[in-house]
Amino acid sequence: MYAIVRAGGRQEKVSVGDVLIIDRVAGAAGDSIDLTPLLLIDGSTVTSDADKLAQASVKAEVVGPAKGPKITIMKFKNKTGYRKRQGHRQHQTKVKVTAINA
Repeated sequence: MYAIVRAGGRQEKVSVGDVLIIDRVAGAAGDSIDLTPLLLIDGSTVTSDADKLAQASVKAEVVGPAKGPKITIMKFKNKTGYRKRQGHRQHQTKVKVTAINA
């Protein structure tokens, strides 16, 4: 059984035991969070009905914080001596899917 869930503005395909990195969520390591299911697949049965999905849940446990890749931003204007260099790393959270209840 697996599910398509909404996590941090994106859609992720998850099954029980998967570890994924999503946008930062509040909570410490060991806390439990609920992810919104958009589609449930169990063998040949596909559930996409909004009423049935409202009763379904995908539970995940926060493993810990993570950081995205380093992004370097360079601004440059020719003939004026203007240069600006800036870096950024997005804060993310690593979670492990513990249960999918249909």
